[in-house]
Amino acid sequence: MQQPRDPQEIPPGCPAHGNLPMYGPSFGADPDSHYAQLRQFGPSAPVDIAPDVQAELVTSYDAALYVLQNPSSFVRDSRRWNALSEGRVPADSPALPMMGYRPNALFSDGAAHARLRRAVTDSLATVNEHQLIRQTQQSANYLISQFSTDVLGQAELMAEYAQPLPLLVFSELFGCPPEIGDRVIAGISGIFEGAPGADAVLGGALTELIALKRRRPTDDLTTRLMEHSAELSDEEVLHQLVTLLSGGTAPLAATIGTSSALYLSEDWQVGLPVEDAVSQTLWNYAPIANYAAHYPTHDVEIGGRVVRANDPVLISFAAANTDPKLTEHREHLSAKAHLAFGAGPHACPAKDPAFMIAVTAVETLLNQLLDVELRVPFKALTWAPTPWSRSLVTLPIRFTPRAAAQAAGAARSAGSAGSLAGQSPQQRTAASSPSGAGAPRTGAGGAQQSKGGLFSRFLAWTRGE
Repeated sequence: MQQPRDPQEIPPGCPAHGNLPMYGPSFGADPDSHYAQLRQFGPSAPVDIAPDVQAELVTSYDAALYVLQNPSSFVRDSRRWNALSEGRVPADSPALPMMGYRPNALFSDGAAHARLRRAVTDSLATVNEHQLIRQTQQSANYLISQFSTDVLGQAELMAEYAQPLPLLVFSELFGCPPEIGDRVIAGISGIFEGAPGADAVLGGALTELIALKRRRPTDDLTTRLMEHSAELSDEEVLHQLVTLLSGGTAPLAATIGTSSALYLSEDWQVGLPVEDAVSQTLWNYAPIANYAAHYPTHDVEIGGRVVRANDPVLISFAAANTDPKLTEHREHLSAKAHLAFGAGPHACPAKDPAFMIAVTAVETLLNQLLDVELRVPFKALTWAPTPWSRSLVTLPIRFTPRAAAQAAGAARSAGSAGSLAGQSPQQRTAASSPSGAGAPRTGAGGAQQSKGGLFSRFLAWTRGE
């Protein structure tokens, strides 16, 4: 795959003595030490991104920009992948769902990419900023109302808040009716969890949604994609929706979880805004850690190493953002100079809405649970052992529990009192007390649950049913 170096030139422990595996508990527990080891090899190094799946991983900020901004030499169409076409990638490899070709903007190049991306970016540009904030607050308030009545005053924030929140927001943006929204959420969640048949569940739900919008178009993202001048086919619309879901929900969940943990950590400086916690997460804990497979159109040299045409080159956004060469002047860089959202023609088209959703989610949590705090130190939290993302496995919190009626009333009336973020738990508690009336509809403590899946229950809650 690459031209070998003289073993005498290779530092001890370098991956030339066997590709460094970028998966499993060891990697998940300490990815930074893996990146430090790879940096000894230069701006890129050979790794095993999954068992028996080799790739060149770019760890340098400058080299990452070079690849991301050079579409004439590095393309995204994974049908060029040498090892895959030669049958050297295991059929059940966890790399295939992440790197295998799909007919969407992410895996397209040239005119085909420009057409699909224009439809996506133009449709996203019509999303109203204030409406998006309201949708995020409403979704956050609903989820908080479900666990804030726990008699022990404890919750697991990843599973109960950070992960479902983006799914609710996207289901609303897509204009899903309750039952279709339930299946969309079940399908995309199942894909992330590796559940058999999840692809079919998601595909069936989105196909039904698109057919519905053909009959009855409404003011939503799905309809805008379908009515765009690019004239996407129904299949193309489906694949763009899948891309938005997969590329938006999981990274957002990771961002919300890590940003909340940072803000509540023992080392956080009281008074700094939530925006700082989200920015630090994007710089230091890039939610999409190692991804964006590119395929050189010809043999290329990266920092003295030659990579063959059509061998995959992956970008370590996590390593590039923490490149030691940035340390001395990072404070002079723009807060948005990180690569968490990518760069070049394939940069995330929804980076501003994503940032807004993450900030709103953390602020709403702080305003609703005024004395919320971590149950374990930040440094003791565990991370998912996957190369693709940097996401907490669990995020245990504690708070003063509320009565179900009180929780429902406070959640529905939230947003009018302004943000209390930036204050300590004690300051937030003193500044406001949860109030409001309303009959208990859902949640802990024996309150009656609405029927249906997550999205159906959420919509019923918003109607006070």
